[in-house]
Formats: sequence, structure tokens, C-alpha cells
Amino acid sequence: MIIHTIPVGITQTNCYLVGCEETQEGVVIDPGGNPERVIKAIQESGLSIRYVFNTHCHFDHMGANADVVAATGALLALHPAELPILQARGGASWFGVSVKESPLPDVELEPGQVLEVGTLRFQVLFTPGHSPGGVTFYLEQEGAAFDGDVLFAGGVGRTDLPGGDWDTLMRSIHGVLFALPDETVLYPGHGPKTTVGREKQFNPWVTR
Repeated sequence: MIIHTIPVGITQTNCYLVGCEETQEGVVIDPGGNPERVIKAIQESGLSIRYVFNTHCHFDHMGANADVVAATGALLALHPAELPILQARGGASWFGVSVKESPLPDVELEPGQVLEVGTLRFQVLFTPGHSPGGVTFYLEQEGAAFDGDVLFAGGVGRTDLPGGDWDTLMRSIHGVLFALPDETVLYPGHGPKTTVGREKQFNPWVTR
């Protein structure tokens, strides 16, 4: 599996470029800003982008959707509960930020759905709490999960924005992410990668 991490936007969101080594097909996960940087990384990688995935649709995770979709012809995929946030341009106005309007999704994600990209199989896990339709993209064979702003290295997603809920977030962490094997590598929306086992043991924000 090919993984490139591209920090983008004012919040330094981790935009991930993930590809299949065998077929050179790939996806872009959470293009939150700096579209020129994302597009340059795609061109340099040589990957053919099949999908743009949004783990959720806050502005710092979807701000470059329009440009990346236009440049690649990729299909945009997100959970339908995120549509109101997407159509509000990710709530950018709440923070005095301007982002380009995103196209509507081509694929509405459902829990348990599997999207194939070359030999990679991205399973959709429903992990709301930070946002109403938050999802995690889990690759079982690769032992990797892209969880957006649900769980970070030593932190968790905020729940004070519209649609956020602490108890729901904790259920997503304990019931979904912590059900994955301890060695699963978590690639979060911000900060360094971590593992499920490490966060179970050391994350001070995860209430028991």
C-alpha cells in the first residue's frame, strides 16, 4: 500500500493519498485545503485517483473537494448525514474562512460497505460523534484505518460543533475503533499516526 500524508489548510489537516502498488489506482482522503499541493502530490505519485473520500465534511476536510474532483475525475464519497454540513461549505463561515463549494457526492456511504481500489478494500465503519455522519475507512489486510477526527494520538475529536455528541463519540471509539486489532495503525485527521492498542492504554481522554 502506498501512503502519502499531505498537511493542508489552516488547521494542518492530514490529507492522505493512498494507492495500490499493483494497479496504481488510488484515493484521496480528506482534501481539506491547498488543492495545488494535493494535485501536485497526485501527479508526482503517478496514481490514477478513483475516489475522493471525506471522513466527515467540516471545512478543513472538504475544502479542496471541488478542485481535486475536477482535476482527477474521481468520484466523491461521503456519508449522507454529512450532506447538510457539506452544503454549508463545511461550516467555514463559523470560523471566518472561505472555501469553494463542493460538488455533491457520487457515492453515499453506508456502514459495512466496501469500496475496492485496485487490490485495496476500504471498509466503511460508522463512527459519528465528532460529526453526525463521520466514518472510518478500514483496510483489514493492511492493518490500517483512516478515522478522521474521531481518535487522535493522545486525543479525541471535539464535540462542541453542531451535530457533535460526546457520548456518541465514546461509543464510536469503544464500540468500533477499539474493536479493531490492537496493532491496527490509525491515521487520524490531525497529528501523528498511532495504533489502537496504544490509544487503549494511554489516551487520557477516552473515558472508561
